[in-house]
Amino acid sequence: MADVLTQAQIDEMLKNVAMGAEPVVAAKEENKVKEYDFRAPKKFTKEQIKVLDSIFENYARLLSSYLTGLLRLYCRVSLVNIEEQRYSEFNNALPDYVMMGMVDMGIKNEEVSETNVIVQISNAITYTMIDRLLGGKGEYRDTNRDFTEIEITIMNDVMKSFAALLKEPWMTHIDLDPKLIGIETNSRVVQTIGHEDTVIIVALEVEINGVKSIVSVCIPAINLDEIMQKFIPRYTGSKRRTDANREAERRDSIMSGISSTDLTIKAVLGEINLDLYEVLTLQVNDVIPLGKNINSNITVRIGDRVWCDGKLGTYNNKKAIMIENFTEN
Repeated sequence: MADVLTQAQIDEMLKNVAMGAEPVVAAKEENKVKEYDFRAPKKFTKEQIKVLDSIFENYARLLSSYLTGLLRLYCRVSLVNIEEQRYSEFNNALPDYVMMGMVDMGIKNEEVSETNVIVQISNAITYTMIDRLLGGKGEYRDTNRDFTEIEITIMNDVMKSFAALLKEPWMTHIDLDPKLIGIETNSRVVQTIGHEDTVIIVALEVEINGVKSIVSVCIPAINLDEIMQKFIPRYTGSKRRTDANREAERRDSIMSGISSTDLTIKAVLGEINLDLYEVLTLQVNDVIPLGKNINSNITVRIGDRVWCDGKLGTYNNKKAIMIENFTEN
């Protein structure tokens, strides 16, 4: 409903017109119109995009650690955005020569069809890494040419690691074993995805030695939709259910990893405080009273923590302790 002017406002407007001033007309807010493509409707909900956001935030952290260790330079990787679009739009935006790795996600479920994704590294990041791995300072020189066999071989190992790092972020949702199946340097001849097919583009910003550019992960929407329906629950605000078998496997994996850890165990006969003078004047055959009965138990420490106590004795002609009580901590 339009605002109604008061008499005072009407008089003020008439006075301004009589004096030659132009009347002030309040500008109407334009209705915000959002374009919608009915030929390629959005397939994924905000909840599903949030799941992908969590997965690739984790992937970005793994990439950051990997690149920092590989190049011996500080590397920062962050998730920029996740966008749904046609593959032709993504492909047309790429230069003729670009580093693209074809990755088989290796999903271990017969109900999900074979899923291949594309990991595309911008030329700025590619040439920076190649320069660093060949002994340079990690400097980028703008070049518009195809990659040499040596450069492709170097990046093949890097791409294998990029593919392998996809496993951990997805493992909480699905069982998979991603592997690099090939590298393509001409973006126009890639035939793994139809030009009119809908894809999810995950853009990761990579900063190496002052050079900032994008690493993109292109996932076919039809395959991702199958994965979402089979393995990833829709978020409704409730706590996500955890598969009991997978949780048991995770615990077993943790226990097997720490079971061989070395720990220092100390048997403490007794403790007493001595003055520095008494320590300096100690002689052979001097006796230091520990203030403890000879038949009392000996304390056993693991690290700096008292763990149990027991009786001092011998076993196979070696000093030993028979554990009697565990300390409640």
